[in-house]
This record gives sequence, C-alpha cells and structure tokens, in this order.
Amino acid sequence: MDAGQKNDVPMAVSSSPSSAMDTLHVPARFKGKLLRLRKDTSAGISYQEITRNFDRCIRPLFKPEELVDQELVHLPKGLVHLCNEQLQAAERNGQRPKRRQGVYLSTVEPFGLLITDMTTFSSPGTTLSELKPKWLLQSPSAPPNSRRCRTCALRDMKNQKARKKGVVGEESFCPLDLVSDRFDNVLRAAQFVKGCKDQARLAKVLYRNSTLQRLLTHQKTLQDVGLYGPPPTSREKSLAMTLRDCTMFIRMPRDDSGRVEIRLGDLDLKTGAGGKAQYWLDLEHQLIVEDWYAGAKSNVSESQCAQQSPRIHSQSSI
Repeated sequence: MDAGQKNDVPMAVSSSPSSAMDTLHVPARFKGKLLRLRKDTSAGISYQEITRNFDRCIRPLFKPEELVDQELVHLPKGLVHLCNEQLQAAERNGQRPKRRQGVYLSTVEPFGLLITDMTTFSSPGTTLSELKPKWLLQSPSAPPNSRRCRTCALRDMKNQKARKKGVVGEESFCPLDLVSDRFDNVLRAAQFVKGCKDQARLAKVLYRNSTLQRLLTHQKTLQDVGLYGPPPTSREKSLAMTLRDCTMFIRMPRDDSGRVEIRLGDLDLKTGAGGKAQYWLDLEHQLIVEDWYAGAKSNVSESQCAQQSPRIHSQSSI
C-alpha cells in the first residue's frame, strides 16, 4: 500500500527486519507501522511543513480513527543511506519496477513520517480495499444540464486520449453513486473497487458510511472549486482540491466477525505552486469548452454516470 504521496516511499517497520537491518534497534512503539521516507525530487516538500499542514488543516476535520495518522520522527543516522543501497541492489537484481529506477531517497531530509499501517501484512485474516472517492458532488462551474459529473467527464476525456494511443480506457464508479441514498447505486460503485471479492458486503460497509458522509460534507463546505472561488494558490483552494483527491482504505476481516477499519490517506495539502494552480483552471475550462460535461462525444462509450439521469432502481434491503 502506498499510503503516502508520489514523492514518498513507505516502508514497513516490522519485528522481523531483514539481515541488512539487523543492526538497527526498532523501538516497540514503531513496530507494525509504516515509515514514509521522502524521495530526492525537486518537488519534495519538507516533512515538517507536511506535518504542520496536516495538523492545522486536516486533523480537525475528521475523527482520529478516520485518518491514516502520521507522526514526525527523526531518522536514525545512516538509515537513508542503507535504504538507498537496498534500492540500488533491487535494481541490479531486477526487483525494482523500471518506472521507479534511478530515483532514490533524500539524504537531506532529517525526518520521516510514522503512519498508520493499513496493509494486511500484520493482519493475515483481513482484506484491504482501496478507492479514491474523488468529487462527491458536481463542479459548480459545470454547464447547466450536464450529463456527466466532474469525475466521469474527466475520465471520458482521458479514455478518449488513451484509445487514440491504442490503450484500453479505464472503467470505474461514479462518485455520486458512492454517496447515494439508494443501496443499489452504492452496490454499482462497489463493483469497481479492487481488493474485495464480496462486493455486496463492501457495499454494505460503504452505504451511508459516516466517513464518506463527513468527506462529502467538507467538500460541500469547500465548494468554491472549478473556475470559481478563491485564488488557486490560496490555502482554501488547496484544501478543497486535497479533499477531492484522497484515498480511502478499507480493511475488513475475511468473515463477519471483527471490526471493519476505514481510514482516509493521501491527505498531504496540495499546493498550486509550480503551475499546478493554472493546470486546475485549464483542465476545468477544457472539460467545459470540449463538451465533456455534456457527454456528447460520439466516439466515447456511454458511461454509468449518475449525473446523466436519476437512478430508478429501488433501494435494496440490507
């Protein structure tokens, strides 16, 4: 599980370290957690800043048990160098994906982030499902009578570009179904979630789920997105976009006993710097002027978007 960002590498802190790690003592409070280490990239944000933003902007919005928590920790001397050596060894042995090769950990970042471990590594009797809720309500700048929600419109656009390159397009759920009051609509969305073969059971977990509803509430509060609202470089816009690109992790026992654990991660505050703010505006403008919200592209297959028309299926018994 990548419970961090693209510029990070999560590492399991286990009670059975590899031979290369045998010389490092792992305190008891670190065991069973993941350690995020920052990659050496120009876009990297210091972990101190990430922690400040998380504590000030994200933590107050949710209950502690709803978040992939994070704690700033000072890294032991030599740990990053040792990890980089392991990455280089993995490349030589062909064990590291090619797309990740050549990028290593920052040797100037003195901190790591100890985060909640939502993998099934230490809980073999559980399954893990992951999904990105995305935009749980329509963009305020979408044209009247749109037949696509913001997420489905963007997916249609990306799928057309993929088909032109000979690549199969992505199929996924409509976020509006995910927070629907009708169970059948949530079940429709659950069919696209990876990690759980029992889709009906997953739908029951997601149906009117309090964490999803809380995320929806905050998205409604921070609804000044699209072409409207505060400047794209403002903290308000950054928070609004962060809440629309987080990941939900769902860890369930394989049987009906035990507690289902649901947490939100990937909540590092997004920044509009480096051209990102202009990208948000340009993307919304493109969705509008190219009629992706209208769903009128003749060469794009009909998607299952709840914005297109109200679902007429009756609510199932759960």
